[in-house]
Amino acid sequence: MSSHHLTPLRVLIVDDEAPARARLRDVLGDIGDVQPTELAGVAANGVEAIRLVEAGPVDVVFADIRMPVMDGVELARHLAHVTPRPVVIFTTAYQEYAVEAFELAAVDYLLKPVRAQRLTDALAKARRQLPPDDQALARLALGVRRHFSVSERGRIVLVPVADVLFLKAELKYVTATTAEREYLLDESLVQLEHEFEGQFLRVHRNSLVAYAAVAGVERTGEGDGEVHREIVVKGHVERLPVSRRQWPVVKQALKL
Repeated sequence: MSSHHLTPLRVLIVDDEAPARARLRDVLGDIGDVQPTELAGVAANGVEAIRLVEAGPVDVVFADIRMPVMDGVELARHLAHVTPRPVVIFTTAYQEYAVEAFELAAVDYLLKPVRAQRLTDALAKARRQLPPDDQALARLALGVRRHFSVSERGRIVLVPVADVLFLKAELKYVTATTAEREYLLDESLVQLEHEFEGQFLRVHRNSLVAYAAVAGVERTGEGDGEVHREIVVKGHVERLPVSRRQWPVVKQALKL
């Protein structure tokens, strides 16, 4: 079957192993008559991939599942916020990951070493799926992330969750504060509390603090008969008030 009528799909290959990237390029070249593609770029991890996706439109991202810095599943979650959104096809050497990836609603998954016929089928499926389906990406968002995606001046900034000292609800946004600066997240504090239960502790109805950022608790206001408690944050001047309602939980969680 010839494909002269098909527009080439712009593809991005994301894999931390150079031989795997090279093989996928070769097989894409082999099937070019049936499924034409043009290479938008290659990346060794998810963070590099996001930069490339922002640099120009990409139709399909081939993402290895196991990669350092940011794995394929987390990459797919962040790509959910990119417009226009690319289709994600996971590649993996492990059958058990493939099943999990498929449940996470990638358009398809390919077991390594990638075979020409499977790749042809996956690209045909990707064409039918463009633009990708929202519900599938909503399911992807269920796992615990290692980065927050922040949209700033039209680009995505990735903030490592481990760098965030505390999260505060302000009107419609949540502010994530690191030692360097603040970022606005378009998310709810309740959802973040649920997702990062083991990493952040609610100290007030409008704030969560990272367990790792707690330097101690100070009592204030004893002179006027009303005792208040504040969390001392490592490496930051701001103190976070602990509400009376949350104090028993905070006390137990921090084993005070």
